[in-house]
Order: sequence, then C-alpha cells, then structure tokens
Amino acid sequence: MRIKIGVLGGGSWGTTLANMLAEKQDLEVELWVREPDLVDEIKEKRENSWYLPGIRLNDNLKVSSDLKEVVRYKDYYLVVVPTQFIRQTLTQVKDLFPMSPTIICASKGIEIASLSPLSKVIEESLAEKKPVYAILSGPSFAKEVSLKLPTAVSLGCANEQIGKRIQRIFSNNYFRVYYNSDYLGVELGGALKNVMALAAGIADGLGFGHDARAALITRGLAEMSRLGVALGARERTFMGLSGMGDLVLTCTGDLSRNRQVGLRLGKGEKLKEIIDSMRMVAEGVKTTEAVYKLAQKIGVDLPITSQVYAILYEGKDPREAVSKLMQRELKEE
Repeated sequence: MRIKIGVLGGGSWGTTLANMLAEKQDLEVELWVREPDLVDEIKEKRENSWYLPGIRLNDNLKVSSDLKEVVRYKDYYLVVVPTQFIRQTLTQVKDLFPMSPTIICASKGIEIASLSPLSKVIEESLAEKKPVYAILSGPSFAKEVSLKLPTAVSLGCANEQIGKRIQRIFSNNYFRVYYNSDYLGVELGGALKNVMALAAGIADGLGFGHDARAALITRGLAEMSRLGVALGARERTFMGLSGMGDLVLTCTGDLSRNRQVGLRLGKGEKLKEIIDSMRMVAEGVKTTEAVYKLAQKIGVDLPITSQVYAILYEGKDPREAVSKLMQRELKEE
C-alpha cells in the first residue's frame, strides 16, 4: 500500500519537497496550494510559475486548493506554511487529522504572538490529537534541490523509530537526511540563522568585506548556540547541518531571501519598500522581532540580533549599528 503524504504550503520549498517525494513510486503526495489560479496552472502546465518557475513538476504530484481534501486520510503531513500562519492553518482543520498524526515541519521561524518555536505551536494547535512532531531543516535552497543538486539536511524528532522512518522516506540519491533526536536544536538553528543572514547581508550591502562577514557568521553562531542552550537544546546541534551548515549557506548564498533583504537595507532601501516588492516571504524579518523579544524575556544577551532589530523596527542607521557592535566591551571568546 502506498504511503499518503499531505503537503501544506505551495511556496517554493513546499512545492520542491512535494515534487521530490512524488518521484517515489511508493508515495502518494498531494500538495495544498492556497491560490486556486495557481492550482489550475499547475494542473495544466505542470509548473508553479509563481514560486518555482522553470521546474517541471512530476505527473504523480496531486495538487488542490481545498485544505480539507489535502488533510483527509493521510499517513504523514508536511507543513511548509509561513511561520506566522501555521497555527491558523492547522486550527481550522484540526478535526480532520487522525489521532497521533505525524507532523513534519519544514517551515523556519518563531511565532511572534507566543514567542514559541514551531514544535510548541503545532503541539498547541493540535493538542487533542497528540501529534508526533518532526522538523526538517538544513542548508537547502529550493531551486538547487529542485535541480537535483546534492543536498544534506537534518531531521529532528524525539521518537527515534518514527524519525528514522521519515529519514528513509525523504532520502534519495541527491537529498541526504541525517537523524537527530534534538528536534528543538534543529528547529531553532533553522529559525535563528535567518536573523544572521540579514546581518550578513547588511554588512555586505555596506561594503564591509569578507572579514566582517566571517566575523558575523562566527559570532552569530555563538548567539544561536547561547539562546538554544538556554531554551533546552544541545549545543553540539548548532555545529551541524541545521546550525552551522544553514548559517553559512544563508549568509553567503545569493539565493537567500533574507540575505537579499539585508543587502538592500545596507544599500539604503527602506524595509517596507523591500517587503512590498517581494512575492515570497523572508522569514528572518518576523523572526528577528520574535527572537529579540524572547531574548529580552529570558535574559539572554544577543548583540547582533539586537542591532538587526534596531535597524528593522527602530529605523537605526546600519552603519551606526555595526559601529555599536564593534565598540562593545572587550571580552574573552
């Protein structure tokens, strides 16, 4: 019997993962796309021109704008909805999920309203159903995966048996998945690196060079680890694919939406102008607000995050923000 997977979220990453899974003959994959016009286009042309142009989608991939249809009678659920809409999306169809559904999250971020990581958001959204949670995260651009270029990511899940089952489902000859029981560390790495990508983009936009970018990546990793450990994650998880790996990619790769936002900020554009010009979501903008407020709440020092927050939400001049970082009290590494 074929394994049935419902994929919630038809952006670039959701479409890429759904298409990758649909290549496997033992899987039946159905993708929920919110926009009916886009669903019609995908059915007719086998292409998601809005979010993944130029990539032909597998004929086995089913697509629907009916969320209820996609949720019914599935064995696994892959959630790739923008972070701030996950709770709303799941809550409206929670009665259609079976008991103990396996939810695999591929979104990255922290919910602003609750300052919660996505594991808690999903647990609360489907509380009565007692969901089993897993998180897929790591250095992976949708475009490169859709072109079948070699990629390696982490799969975080507290339940080892289920986690390794998911690991096998997602792995193929160009997409390699490593299992990690520290799901909290895996999901926090994926969220926090977007803040650092904004910072690296800002520094590059200001023309500060490779030295500054290397320093931001290194000290950014220290910030990510510090907050992660304070929240209960393992420090070594941040040295892996979902931490260091994803951080390096998003801080240096021009396919990173968060890096692109930072570059444009560094060159003098205003945040609203940048956001209004983008079709896809740069999760780091909202994540910066959530991480800043969370750090304030639990008393963790995040100097880079604090300055990115000041640039995004307080109108601080990027050059002044970098100067502030350089003039902090001298410390041991």
